[in-house]
Amino acid sequence: MNLERPKLSVIVPCHNEQDSLVELHRRLGAACAEAVGGAYELVLVNDGSRDLTWAVMADLARRDARIVAVNLARNFGKELALAAGLELCKGERVLIIDADLQDPPELVAAMMRKMDGGCDVVYGLRPERAGEPWWKRATSAAFYRVLGWLSDIPIPRDTGDFRLLSRRVVDALLAMPETHRYLRGLVSWVGLRQEPIEYQRPARHAGRTNFTPAKLLALAFDAMSAFSIRPLRLASYLGFIAGLGALLLLVYVMWSWLSGVAIEGWTSLMLVVLLLNSAQLIVIGIMGEYLGRTYLESKRRPLFIVERVLRSDGAGEVAGKSEASAHSLPRAAGEG
Repeated sequence: MNLERPKLSVIVPCHNEQDSLVELHRRLGAACAEAVGGAYELVLVNDGSRDLTWAVMADLARRDARIVAVNLARNFGKELALAAGLELCKGERVLIIDADLQDPPELVAAMMRKMDGGCDVVYGLRPERAGEPWWKRATSAAFYRVLGWLSDIPIPRDTGDFRLLSRRVVDALLAMPETHRYLRGLVSWVGLRQEPIEYQRPARHAGRTNFTPAKLLALAFDAMSAFSIRPLRLASYLGFIAGLGALLLLVYVMWSWLSGVAIEGWTSLMLVVLLLNSAQLIVIGIMGEYLGRTYLESKRRPLFIVERVLRSDGAGEVAGKSEASAHSLPRAAGEG
């Protein structure tokens, strides 16, 4: 079988997904075979899992020559695990899908047909999210609406990373070297023709989500700071409002002094001081967030470290890179 240029590559970032991988492999394999026959590869990226995810990946790679199992040196986060998959995949088109089977692999054929119509990105649109707690649905809805207001580019609401990309979109993504990545926004930034495909999102097949509230908040900061400087402008607006309030207070004080009215109210004075100090801290925090990200980007460290890549010949013989290697976009050397 020739995998030098498969028609389709499927990238699956995995973190503690040992219970989903076998079923994912079965369904993905059947869906890809229906869409492109045998001309596909499955790039499974282990992002520092603490369970048996890598062992399951290695076993699948020994039995299926279409699987490329990638083991990162540690947990780099989902966005950089996706960057690793994008750099190592070889397909003419690239599908990104999560390992939890909330995004149905059976949509691959329909997405391929949609791309045959001339678009460069087909992204999954999920109006309903079954099996997720109310707080996550509420914060997600609020996040997309705030991001839409802050962002300088339109980013579709209610979408995830489930999407099919053309090779020229993948090449454009590989040319973007930033460390703090938000793939959905980067894909939107590329432009070209992008169309949705709507589906009902079921609950997870197994296990539990790896996204904690802290991780979701960090992702939100990455998204907002990567595609807009409006938070910095918001800091300026807060400063302007605080200055206007101080000017009005000065007018009131002068008027009271000229009228011979004694100004009382230690509590109100302290309230004004606290409000102004709070506004200053917010401004400093926003500026510090941007400054810190600029500092981290200036280091130009590799985005991720690949510890091992496994690819078998389908007969149990595994070959691949076993030494650690650093990768930094734009595209570095292949997996070897």
